[in-house]
Amino acid sequence: QVQLVESGGGLVYPGGSLRLECDYSGIIFAHYTLGWFRQAPGKQRERVATIEPGGAGNYADSVKGRFTIILDNRANALWLQMNRLTPEDTGVYCCYARISEFGGPQDYWGRGTQVTIPS
Repeated sequence: QVQLVESGGGLVYPGGSLRLECDYSGIIFAHYTLGWFRQAPGKQRERVATIEPGGAGNYADSVKGRFTIILDNRANALWLQMNRLTPEDTGVYCCYARISEFGGPQDYWGRGTQVTIPS
């Protein structure tokens, strides 16, 4: 069973940094994508960054140059380094996995961790 557990959220003032971590387990298929999504109050969930094993990160335009997604698939850990945070980065950040399984792609989500940047 795939499990994704986030940690590292908190309150940081504008211009500060945070590092989120996602510890994952249960991925037994070779082809998968991991990533981070976020949802701000009253807004739709949006993709922040995704990455595949051995690949480079793909980022939303709003975070390019400020956020870095890091995958260590031997440690089963995914990180999101967030720098130069702004109030617009506030939201619940969820770890995500899309796994190519025998029956087709399956999506999995963590419970999320709150990131708050006060204005």
